Amino acid sequence: MEISIDLSYLDSMTGGDKQLMKEMIDIFKEQVPEFVTEMKNFLVTKDYKGLAAIAHKAKSSISIFGLTQLIADLKEFEINVANSEKTETYNDFISNFETTCNQAIIQLDNMNIC
Repeated sequence: MEISIDLSYLDSMTGGDKQLMKEMIDIFKEQVPEFVTEMKNFLVTKDYKGLAAIAHKAKSSISIFGLTQLIADLKEFEINVANSEKTETYNDFISNFETTCNQAIIQLDNMNIC
């Protein structure tokens, strides 16, 4: 999936403070591996309530970066998980989520904020 980061919301939220923007980006970069690990653990244990909760939490973090397609995918994933539907797609979704977030991190690094 081709991703495009839009920092306009982050810029607005931080009042254009580049240092604060960098801190928010650093938090996101720390959260991604945590989200992925938790998703994989919840999937293995079939804890769908926990999996839906972490998808919801991830959606909030990702919305700051304008990743609209990933946000839409997370919403659908969260609904599917909450209803225990399409369980055969969960592993692929988590892999795609990880790949997309890693691509976003590369783009963010290349933006040289601060």
